[in-house]
Amino acid sequence: MSRPDIGYRRPLRTVARRMLCIALGMPVLAFMAVPAAIALALPTPRAFVSNLDVECFRTDPYQPPPTTLTLRHLNPVLGTLPTETVTLGPREQLCASVVKNTVVPPPGVIDFLRFVDLSCYRISGNPVNRALVLSHLNPLFQGLPRQPILMNAPQQLCVPVAKNGVVPPPEVLALVRHIDLKCYAFTPDPALNRKLVLRQLNPVLATRIPPAPVQVTYARQLCVPVFKAGDTIPPGVLNIVRWVDLEKYDILAPAIAPVTLTLRHLDPVLGNLPPEKATLTGARQLGVPVAKNGQLPPG
Repeated sequence: MSRPDIGYRRPLRTVARRMLCIALGMPVLAFMAVPAAIALALPTPRAFVSNLDVECFRTDPYQPPPTTLTLRHLNPVLGTLPTETVTLGPREQLCASVVKNTVVPPPGVIDFLRFVDLSCYRISGNPVNRALVLSHLNPLFQGLPRQPILMNAPQQLCVPVAKNGVVPPPEVLALVRHIDLKCYAFTPDPALNRKLVLRQLNPVLATRIPPAPVQVTYARQLCVPVFKAGDTIPPGVLNIVRWVDLEKYDILAPAIAPVTLTLRHLDPVLGNLPPEKATLTGARQLGVPVAKNGQLPPG
């Protein structure tokens, strides 16, 4: 049997709601009309890379499940190097984004940088014996002499993670989840001999590791961007991550109270790996942005 009264009651309720809104006045309507937050636009490659500094902390030992990855170089300078298959060894470091001294990255860039967290695992591979000339990109180090080096064998693979379940906003995640860096030993290993104050950018560490003075000493590794087979990198993101080159220096830093975190992999290729417990036991290195052979990031 049909219910003719149902179709009649719904308009009454609708009319009642409209009358209530009118009675409450314009503030209600204005609240309902507030637009959603505007998504962040991708920074230019140069703005992102030249402001990216990471402090690398020792972690307690952890061996991930057996994981083999096929890696291909992304940076144009190293594009002729062969594809290489590696196996993830023990985790050695967690690298988190920092500010050096009082040089704060600009708005729209810092929103991306603060979510760059890289978990670094031991790998091995063939020496590449590639001669390069490095030049600093960070504003504090521009003007330092160019540095000739010889790239040797790979030592680490650093991949993006989230800490304690704090996942970046979607537009930030779309970029940082594709930052994979293969770190090579090189010679010679000159000393920078600079004193800096480092301050954590990531919200998880900013309240747990206070700003600290460090002494930057010897250069140890060059970390260069790679593509992991099975990943899909959007063109706009690829144009940024392919320019992420970090030179890692040893640092002398004050002791810290151990910081225990839960890490979860952000890279789509490693998304099936289980969460990891990681305890940070002390700052070991500082990664700073460089360009290779005079080829600067665009923008």
